[in-house]
Amino acid sequence: MADFTPAKYDNPSRTATLAWLLPAWVLVAAVRLPGLASMALPDYDSVRNWQIVQELVRGDLHHLFYHASPGFYLLFAPVAALQPDFHWYLYLNVLLSTLAVDTLAAVVGHMVRLRPPETALLTLLIGTSTFLTFAARDFTMNSVMLLAFAGLLHAYYQRIQRPSRRTLLTATGWLALGLCFNYKFLFCLPILLVLEWRAADGLLRQPSNAGRVLLVLSAPYLVLGLVGWVGGLQWWRWPATYYGILFPSASNAAGRAGNFRLDLLYYPHYLVAFESPVQWLGLLAFPLIFWRVLRAGWQRPNAVFYLAVWSYCFLGGFSLLLKAPRGLLFAYGLFAALGFLVLRHVLRQRLGWLTVVVGVAVLGNMIHIQQEIYAYTGTNYPAVAQWLQAHHSHKTVSTVGLSLAPYLAPDSLRSITDEKQLPTLRKRHYQYVVLDAYWRVTGIAHFDSLRRQQPLITWREPLLTAPLLFLEHSEFSGIDYPETMRRQQAAAQDTVQLAVFELNQ
Repeated sequence: MADFTPAKYDNPSRTATLAWLLPAWVLVAAVRLPGLASMALPDYDSVRNWQIVQELVRGDLHHLFYHASPGFYLLFAPVAALQPDFHWYLYLNVLLSTLAVDTLAAVVGHMVRLRPPETALLTLLIGTSTFLTFAARDFTMNSVMLLAFAGLLHAYYQRIQRPSRRTLLTATGWLALGLCFNYKFLFCLPILLVLEWRAADGLLRQPSNAGRVLLVLSAPYLVLGLVGWVGGLQWWRWPATYYGILFPSASNAAGRAGNFRLDLLYYPHYLVAFESPVQWLGLLAFPLIFWRVLRAGWQRPNAVFYLAVWSYCFLGGFSLLLKAPRGLLFAYGLFAALGFLVLRHVLRQRLGWLTVVVGVAVLGNMIHIQQEIYAYTGTNYPAVAQWLQAHHSHKTVSTVGLSLAPYLAPDSLRSITDEKQLPTLRKRHYQYVVLDAYWRVTGIAHFDSLRRQQPLITWREPLLTAPLLFLEHSEFSGIDYPETMRRQQAAAQDTVQLAVFELNQ
């Protein structure tokens, strides 16, 4: 059975390893930085996260469990205490995302015994993934989640290969840490349970081990639940958040209800349009990997099969749910790793040819990044804020989006989801309304009368026409890939994305 591993070689020194890996790490960070200083926070969740960490600094814990991500807010709260400028959060998020990519590549390299130049190539291939680059440039949980997942991936592989109480509890600790940052680590549980069942070593069935696992998993809920209780929240608020996220009781503002949408084509469409063919290669090679391992038995699966199981479980599982590219956040690096290992096997581990092929793939990734990310960098939200301040606006309304908020005085911006709310706000002395085309991105099309009025002034906002931003909101709007792209193409025809209207007209 092919394990895609090289012949034995002498272990390189740490200096020699760093000589290969450091340049790759620097390049991955450099790919994520262009234009960051001139960006606005790109989406509603990024702005809410920025607001919540500032609330924590003021001692207000009421939103600590928003998105079931208390660890994320507590991680960044010290930054908010020192620096309110959201650009610092973006820079730190880039560093976290770079560390996550580096760690994931190192984990795969350790599993499959890659040589340092090969690990450096894999780092560049993963680090130039279109979505992983896009996700590194916002202020959401994506980067820290990917870092925690890399730790979990390695820890659980060690638990399978070297069964012991220590390796089991280490893997459990990584899962508990991941759950501190986002509820999506719950989707790792079915995969882990299947792998645990197939391990068939009885470790988890021992009452002493099972008790310790439950204690490790419950510890963050007990500790942070106590923190929330001290801040005025119910002790059960965090786990209760899961129910509201997984089983929404009503339609959202875009008319979407429920979380389940069977669509087997959304992610293939996305991968073909935006990601490297090397990722497709790894996925297409899975049946051969699966057949070979099944014939040999997989109580302790080899590294390639282990990575493939995670990859296909994520792809299959999230194809049953509402779709957005971030649904496969944990899988993009695994897809790239599988493709890399297939290439390395086909090229018989000849480093020269592998460098050429991966170099071409990375160049293709950079073209995607230029076209889909860099081309939409830059913002006019500061110009809108300056205009409002020049016109002595103390209360402003925005349609759906919050990206204007960081440039205005605290609590001076009100977001609405329907123009029927405007008469009430006019009575409350709101002076201007900004028709923010974020309503197009989210599919909340309740502003027809406002759009027919003559604006006082307008601006372009390139990011609000970006395909990736529209795709990232497919989950919110509940629509499929073709419909999302049709909406994006319609939005791209607009000459302006930001327009100011006076509320007393």
